[in-house]
Amino acid sequence: MDEAENLTQQRSGHFTGFQSHTLGFLLEKALWVKDLDLLLIADLHFGKAAHFRKSGIPIPEPVHNLDLIRLQQLHSEFRPKDTYFLGDLFHSDWNGQWTYLNQFLESFGHTTFHLVKGNHDVLSPEAYRQSVLQIHKEPLEIGPFLLSHEPMDTIPPGKLNICGHIHPGVRLTGKARQSVMLPCFFQSESQLLLPAFGNFTGLARIRPKAGDKIWAIAPGKIIPLVSGTSIG
Repeated sequence: MDEAENLTQQRSGHFTGFQSHTLGFLLEKALWVKDLDLLLIADLHFGKAAHFRKSGIPIPEPVHNLDLIRLQQLHSEFRPKDTYFLGDLFHSDWNGQWTYLNQFLESFGHTTFHLVKGNHDVLSPEAYRQSVLQIHKEPLEIGPFLLSHEPMDTIPPGKLNICGHIHPGVRLTGKARQSVMLPCFFQSESQLLLPAFGNFTGLARIRPKAGDKIWAIAPGKIIPLVSGTSIG
């Protein structure tokens, strides 16, 4: 069974709390806030393959298929009232994949889609006006959560800044010097970094400090971690 088929047959995640809210760290690299009925996704970078091809680098378009399968899985299962893309939904300037993505999102009529703009969200105002998305140029406050693309420098007491941009990854090391780099959710003080949702993205290695929390995303499961000898 390949990875795409496997995603349609199992559910895995890890759940924790913030104030009175339950946060679900999902295997598909998304965050589910159950009581607010919303889904948070960062750094899809859809259309990146077409952008590379325009530059003469022959990346095949099916590299994004797994991203669409994950989106389908999440919206069919959770049926969120709102989905917030925390920046870098579409990679750079316009190509035909923007139309395809909008048509795909329109199929989930029960969900309102939002985009908190990131540094790669540089399409024309007309392209955004004609899209299925509600566009937010500035960070949003929903209950105790501050939603942004880039990590915020100043966070008021009692708030949690949920953001993307970094593409966090954690390196796990074994006794025989073997190691593996995994995407992760990373919470430091009053900030929660989401993993990059897109399949065609890289990882930036995080350097956890005492008190930081990490949830690594391994094949088939979420692994809660603490700073220690297993983190390289």
